Amino acid sequence: MRSNLDGFLNILEGCRAGQVEHLVYASSSSVYGANRKLPFAVEDAVDHPVSLYAASKKANELMAHSYSHLYGLPTTGLRFFTVYGPWGRPDMSPMLFADRISRGEPIDVFNHGHHSRDFTYIDDIVEGVVRALDHPAEPDPAYDAEAPNPGTSNAPYRVYNIGNDQPVQLLRFIELLEQHLGRTVKKNLLPMQPGDVPDTWADVSALRRDVGYAPDTPIEEGVARFVAWYRDYFKR
Repeated sequence: MRSNLDGFLNILEGCRAGQVEHLVYASSSSVYGANRKLPFAVEDAVDHPVSLYAASKKANELMAHSYSHLYGLPTTGLRFFTVYGPWGRPDMSPMLFADRISRGEPIDVFNHGHHSRDFTYIDDIVEGVVRALDHPAEPDPAYDAEAPNPGTSNAPYRVYNIGNDQPVQLLRFIELLEQHLGRTVKKNLLPMQPGDVPDTWADVSALRRDVGYAPDTPIEEGVARFVAWYRDYFKR
């Protein structure tokens, strides 16, 4: 909460004081929470978070809107969908799975492996971030205050999904890791974790329309590139 609320407030204040031309920040697919309509679209309401993290990222979007409205600060929030690839966070499942598979240790697979995730390779994320940065948010001339679109505003504010638009079963992701690491792994099949969701899928049509975003890394290629980096970096 200190990072996502206090930290983000400091970012907004710095942007206001420095008259920043455009703030692009990372939101999260977790804001969709208990929603079950797939794919997730920025036009959907996101008022039912199922984790405190999700609530904090939704709060970031609301905080950004207030600064866009009060100070004319153009802000664009990108809802990241399951980013993976080189230099990934060590506490996230792609890196945890790669570590355990390479060591021959069992892995915990929640929801008995029935999750699907819109795995998005890091290069596609970076391309989308740069494209968004080059298109500062502007007030939406079609914005209707009596029927508001959550993704736009009469302030210079936008929210977009950034994902691969190709959900993949978690077990398929693990299978590809096993294939490229040259090992099979014992899977401890466990129930769903509190605060988790069964499926994610990004509708990226708005980002595609507005900035030309076009993710082009299939899961087979992305996992192969990730494992090649992993084996080289960790010498495994």
